[in-house]
Amino acid sequence: MTDEQFKAEKLYQVSLSLAQSMHEKGHITADEFAVIDQFLIEKYRPLLGTLFSHIRLT
Repeated sequence: MTDEQFKAEKLYQVSLSLAQSMHEKGHITADEFAVIDQFLIEKYRPLLGTLFSHIRLT
């Protein structure tokens, strides 16, 4: 993994974590979360994050 890919992975994970927190607190709906997740995948193109994007880890 290159430094650029690692940076993109970190940014994706942090951004997704924020969106997940907003969803858990009821600030956004499941549909809105799905849209955000798709946007972040397209923006950051994470290598590892997409492997687990459909699995709830916590």
